[in-house]
Amino acid sequence: MEQGVAVRLRGLRKSFGVVVAVDGVDLDIADGEFLTLLGPSGSGKTTVLRMIAGFELPTAGTVELAGTDVTHAPPFERDVNTVFQDYALFPHMTVQQNVEYGLKVAKVPRDERARRAADALAQVRLESFGDRKPSAMSGGQRQRVALARALVNRPRVLLLDEPLGALDLKLREQMQVELKQIQREVGITFVFVTHDQEEALTMSDRIAVFNAGRIEQVGTPAEVYEQPATEFVAGFVGTSNLLRGETAQTVLGHAGVFSVRPEKIHVADVDASPGEGEDSATGTVSEVVYVGSGTRYVVDLDAGGTLVALQQNLRTSSMDVLAMRGRKVRLVWRKEHEYRVGT
Repeated sequence: MEQGVAVRLRGLRKSFGVVVAVDGVDLDIADGEFLTLLGPSGSGKTTVLRMIAGFELPTAGTVELAGTDVTHAPPFERDVNTVFQDYALFPHMTVQQNVEYGLKVAKVPRDERARRAADALAQVRLESFGDRKPSAMSGGQRQRVALARALVNRPRVLLLDEPLGALDLKLREQMQVELKQIQREVGITFVFVTHDQEEALTMSDRIAVFNAGRIEQVGTPAEVYEQPATEFVAGFVGTSNLLRGETAQTVLGHAGVFSVRPEKIHVADVDASPGEGEDSATGTVSEVVYVGSGTRYVVDLDAGGTLVALQQNLRTSSMDVLAMRGRKVRLVWRKEHEYRVGT
């Protein structure tokens, strides 16, 4: 195995009776990479994470860590740690004791335990919280304690199973940025599971998009968003904005399935003419969704089908945009923003 691959999965399959949860997954995860397993509930992403950790054994296929086959090795023999959504902190222990616990089990000397726990708390910016009990901390702080407890063992790979799912939106967004900064500083491979597309796009070096036990696409956030490999990816990562069949033929002049992201589309007067290098389609605004900084316009196309356009509210109020419902408009976008989905 070549140097630089922290995790290698080959032909990974997991069945629970007649249910196939994971169906032939091949994936290489690089040393120091932040890779996210993204997909809806039941798509197989958490089962893959559990097989990397050793909590589940594959029905078929192999798991390698740093070139060593650990497919049938127990969790404690794998150089990985896992952070869960529910934190799993000991309520009767202080933060310092929680972080030291794994080192104590491993019989690391007391002075070294204290030093390494203090370093781990500093990495997650909680150096002054060692004497507190978890109950006296916020959800975000408890999540960082759980992260410090996982980092203190210096694993080669850190597995994170929807660790931000229990946090409110504002704290979740803050923790996304902090978690990526921490990963960059410590340099450990992070494998992160989520069903939240924005979370995946915000944090990841690469994303593996799961559907029905298989990987549909692996790529950088920009690749997965701008160049979806399948219709599922186009719809799950962002808004499904597809032109297909007769609609594609009428609007674009050629057959196939094409994705145009909502923010690339400009809502213009129905009589407006597209410029050089642009395509357009006329239709009727069927719904207007005002979200403060921007507005989503759902437009039923005259050629058939529906497109969603997203525009910033630079000079418009909620009353201005709501008045657009039922109006005939022309949607305009640049040709280079049409991406052919699949073959």
